[in-house]
Amino acid sequence: MKKFLLAVGLLSMAGTVLAAGKPCEELKSEIAAKIDAKGASGYSLEVVAKGAAADGKVVGTCEGGTKEIVYKRG
Repeated sequence: MKKFLLAVGLLSMAGTVLAAGKPCEELKSEIAAKIDAKGASGYSLEVVAKGAAADGKVVGTCEGGTKEIVYKRG
């Protein structure tokens, strides 16, 4: 019984961590590294609130889906 309760507790903690998502700056750095590896230059990545009007393409979500990372050329 104790093992079962321990397993349930660990699974609920793991679910909470996964729901929290990655910090925006960490994900932004990873996306920038992938874009740079493809040889792109002259772009910007901006962290905005989810659904906020932003000119550009959404390339990621972070902090539990509350924020988006937007890619802009130029």
